[in-house]
Amino acid sequence: MMSDELFRKFALEKSLFLMKQIALWLRIIRPQTLFASLCPVLVGLMVAHTLIPQSSSSMKLTALLTALCALALQILSNLINDYYDFKRGTDKQGRVGFKRALAEGLVNEKEILLACLVTLAICLILGAILCYIGGWVIVAIGVTALLFAWLYTATPYSLSYLGIADIFVFLYYGVIATWGTVWLQFRSAGQPLDLSILTPIYAGAVCGLISMCVLVINNIRDVDDDRLVGKRTIPVRVGKKWALVLLGVIVALMPLFAWLAFGRSWAVGIIIPAIVLYLNVLRAKGAQYNLCLLQAGIVNLVYVILVWLSI
Repeated sequence: MMSDELFRKFALEKSLFLMKQIALWLRIIRPQTLFASLCPVLVGLMVAHTLIPQSSSSMKLTALLTALCALALQILSNLINDYYDFKRGTDKQGRVGFKRALAEGLVNEKEILLACLVTLAICLILGAILCYIGGWVIVAIGVTALLFAWLYTATPYSLSYLGIADIFVFLYYGVIATWGTVWLQFRSAGQPLDLSILTPIYAGAVCGLISMCVLVINNIRDVDDDRLVGKRTIPVRVGKKWALVLLGVIVALMPLFAWLAFGRSWAVGIIIPAIVLYLNVLRAKGAQYNLCLLQAGIVNLVYVILVWLSI
C-alpha cells in the first residue's frame, strides 16, 4: 500500500516537472510571435487557391510543410536572438519587455544552444523537402532566410543593431513568405506561376507591414536600454516621436496594399484594427507596450480572416 502511494507521489512529481518544462519552453519559443511567420503563409495559400481552384493531396502536403518550416524558422530566429542578446547584455533581469528565460536564469546557455541545433535540424529537413518541390527559387529563399535569422543578432554588425532589420522583416515576414508559398503551390500542382501576377506580392506586403509594426513597437519600448548597449534601432536613431510617425505611415500603407491585392473588399478593412493598435501605442508607456505587441499579432490574424472573406 505504501509503495503504491510512493509511486503515485513520484508520478505526480514527474508530471508536474514535465508540465513546468513544457510551459517554460513554450515561453522561450515566444508563441505570441509565431503569427508573424504563419500568417503570410496562410495568405499565400488562400491566394494560390484563387489561382488554382482544384487542390490536390500533394498541394495540401506542401502547404503543411510550408507552414511548419515557417514556424521552425521563426522559433530558430527567436532562440538565436535570445542567446546573442543575452551575450551582449541587451537582455537582462527586470527588463520591461517579455521576460527572457536565459536572462532570468531559468535555462543555461548550453540548453539554448542545443535547442538552436535541434530547431536548425528541423528547418533543414523541412527545407530540403520544400527545395526539392520548389527548385532553385526555394533554395535561394531558404538559404537567405537562414542567413537572415543568423545576421539578425549574431554578428558584430547584426541587422537589429544597425537599425535596418525592418526592411528584412517586411520582406521575409511578408512579401517573400507569401510569394514563396504561392510558388510552392504552383510547383506542387505542376503548373508554371505567371510572374506578372502581383497579387501575392501586394497581399504579402500587408503581413510584412504588420510585422514591421511589431518591430517598431518593440524598439520604441526598449529605446532607452538599446541606446545604452549601442543597439541603433530606428527609434534610437531618430527618436521616439519620429518612430511613431513612421509607425503611422506603416499603418496607412496597409489598406493601400490590401486594395492593390484584392480591390474593394473586406481586406481593406485592416485599417480599422491597425488604427486601434496605433492609438494604443500612442498612449502606451512601459510594460503597456507588451500588450500592444500582442495586439499586433491579433491584427495579423484579423488580416488573414479578412483575406478569407475577400476571396
